Amino acid sequence: MTTATLSKASALPSAVALGFARGGTELREFFRQKENLIFTISLPALLMLLLGTVYVKEPAAAQMFAASMIGAGIISTSFVGLGMSVVADREDGTLKRLRGTPMPFSSYFLGKIVLVFVSSLFEAVLLLVVGILRFDVELPTSLDKWFTFGWVFVLGVISCSLIGVALSSIAKSTRNAAGVLNLPYIVLQFLSGVFIMQSALPDSLRTVGSIFPLKWVCQGFRSVFALNDDYAVMEAAGSWELGRIALVLGAWTIVGLVLVSRTFRWSNTSR
Repeated sequence: MTTATLSKASALPSAVALGFARGGTELREFFRQKENLIFTISLPALLMLLLGTVYVKEPAAAQMFAASMIGAGIISTSFVGLGMSVVADREDGTLKRLRGTPMPFSSYFLGKIVLVFVSSLFEAVLLLVVGILRFDVELPTSLDKWFTFGWVFVLGVISCSLIGVALSSIAKSTRNAAGVLNLPYIVLQFLSGVFIMQSALPDSLRTVGSIFPLKWVCQGFRSVFALNDDYAVMEAAGSWELGRIALVLGAWTIVGLVLVSRTFRWSNTSR
């Protein structure tokens, strides 16, 4: 290998740099699609406005519901939205074209996670604005609460994104991707404390909901927005279980990485 070749090779950007560059491309495409942008970001806020108007009757309930809806917004964007995006990229040949470039598939997924992180952040802000204006939701005032919000948000986005990508390998086209991804998304909202507190569910359903990340993401956010720690008794275990939340979401991140590495396909006919 010549000195010039070595110099060129050393100048190649890292997988992380390529991932963030890909994330910039994903964001530009996302913000250019005005209809998709508006629908994706506003859907959780609209659901909160409609359901909250019917069911929320007191400030404490508004705090808990807003927190749970932030968690539901994350899984909507990461699990459903990202999964369908990967299926679309596979179906229209985007992935096949990217395979012929120096960009590794890890950079592709990092770019997708950047997109999910930004869009989920916009969703969360809009949800909080609606919660403050319509339901008098109070924002946390302590730094430790916001720190908890931050790590739950990051781990929730990453773990749910990886699971969505792994599950997208089942769908052969965008036509059946909606069914594959939306069914577990809808069911998990009922089992994870978004619409019904887990403590009110039968033990069997509570156990199923506790397996998956959404329950722990919502519980983590409820610990942040609860008016005081007395509301922890409403959780299935009677406490916030922040250590267990970090452990479960971290474990799902590792499981997601393994699943993606084993199931990812560049096209519908190859691995």
